[in-house]
Amino acid sequence: MRAMRGWFRDTTGGLPRTFWYLWAGTLINRLGSFVLVFLAIYLTQERGFDELAAGLVLSMWGVGGAVGTTLGGMLADRWGRRPTLLTAHLGAASMMLILGLARELWAVAVGALLLGLFAEAARPAFAAMMIDVVPERDRLRAFSLNYWAINLGFASAAILAGLAAEASYLLLFVVDAATTLVTAVIIFVKVAETRVPTRAAPVAAGTPRPRGALRTIGTDRVYLGFVALNLLGALVFLQHISMLPIAMGDDGLSPSMYGSVIALNGVLIVAGQLFVPRLIRGRSRSHVLALAAVVMGVGFGLTAFADTVWLYGLTVLIWTLGEMLNSPSNSTLIAELSPAELRGRYQGVFSLSWQIAAAAAPILGGLIRQQAGNGALWLGCAAIGVVMAVAHLVSGPARERRAAALRPPTAPVAVVRFPAPQPAEATPA
Repeated sequence: MRAMRGWFRDTTGGLPRTFWYLWAGTLINRLGSFVLVFLAIYLTQERGFDELAAGLVLSMWGVGGAVGTTLGGMLADRWGRRPTLLTAHLGAASMMLILGLARELWAVAVGALLLGLFAEAARPAFAAMMIDVVPERDRLRAFSLNYWAINLGFASAAILAGLAAEASYLLLFVVDAATTLVTAVIIFVKVAETRVPTRAAPVAAGTPRPRGALRTIGTDRVYLGFVALNLLGALVFLQHISMLPIAMGDDGLSPSMYGSVIALNGVLIVAGQLFVPRLIRGRSRSHVLALAAVVMGVGFGLTAFADTVWLYGLTVLIWTLGEMLNSPSNSTLIAELSPAELRGRYQGVFSLSWQIAAAAAPILGGLIRQQAGNGALWLGCAAIGVVMAVAHLVSGPARERRAAALRPPTAPVAVVRFPAPQPAEATPA
């Protein structure tokens, strides 16, 4: 019991009060994150759209998210974290209600586009505020706790949303909007602006200025190759939001069953993610990433043969294990491949790969499923996993050389020279 209290204190102690307000807002917001989880089911079962139309709407969310991420980051630095967060949350809550009331395909698509824009615009401002208020020594703990809250909220929301959908699909949008408004109220009442305006320091004559950032990234083949592999993985992973609920619906499974199945993803991450770093410590990152790609591909590939709740649940557990293996190696490697002076831009390009996947995955998934069938989609995901594994093994050495070249040089070890030993004096017997 004492050891548990010590672990809890070491994990949560000493973090600033503002962080806990942000953490609470994250948990509340994720507990009500019903819309995206069940949007594909809503579009096909309630609105009667086909798979391709549903994929188009979901892709519009991704397009809006790509714009929102870029715009939100710029506003967070120029306008401020707090006003950006408040505007994004209020806009997202409004668009959720509008999307729930929209009927025509064009109106639903525009609503999804704007909802994605507002929802994703909050992310850069939130992350910047976390960094502002949490000292560097505590940031790993803070972001780990926030990631835990995200997955706990997601797992709970998936179950609650399934029950709410059976009562009324409009209830999904209303509850999601309400929790988003609660988060905005917490920020408005409890969280002050954290951005500190800075003045540009004068540059001495002859000091080189950083130029050509986009050109540097565009010619960094090692980095872009890694981003391309992440894009492939994201195209597979995001099928659990777009095509998985449709596949389960075709097998006669209710929205609440889908909610219970997809909740296993968050439950497993909450229960086991903290043990993964110790498991993979000291192992080749390329081998870990290759294994993660295979496990994820197998999990999604087995979906082609699933037709009952327990089989679908088994597939989710398998590809979640791949996600858990992928996450820590992916995060550390992308940080080491980013030059210190261009780290923000490098991270931005990497994040953009997720937004591109969010826009493309629903369309590609819906098109393949509609033209070639359900089995072709999931077996294709398995094939992509194998291709990714081979690519990680082939490109791994070049990535590690690149990371080593960017690593700051180790400080030289001081050599302490001692005087030569003197003859010992004779001691009386």
